[in-house]
Amino acid sequence: MPQFLITYLGGEQPSTPEEGKQHFAKYQAWLSSLAEAAISPANPIKNTHTIYPDGKVTAISTTAMSGYTIIEAESIEAALAIAGQCPFLEVKGSLEVSELMKMPG
Repeated sequence: MPQFLITYLGGEQPSTPEEGKQHFAKYQAWLSSLAEAAISPANPIKNTHTIYPDGKVTAISTTAMSGYTIIEAESIEAALAIAGQCPFLEVKGSLEVSELMKMPG
């Protein structure tokens, strides 16, 4: 079955600890609803550095990526439907959904 990368972009931080707990509970429920379709759920990232072609390194991201999830779905349409239910959208974050390509070898 095809695998898809859901990339989390941007999003607002909760304004209170209680709001953060509520959002996290919704997110956990969404991940649980995916069951075995969630191949690699909930992968937040931090401390991003960028390496440029000239070898320069900066401690700044060139994207707003804040994490990712890998799922299995029958098609890109099915993956989009799954991602469209993600509570990350409720905190004004965006999602990119990409099909992962299998490399030979």
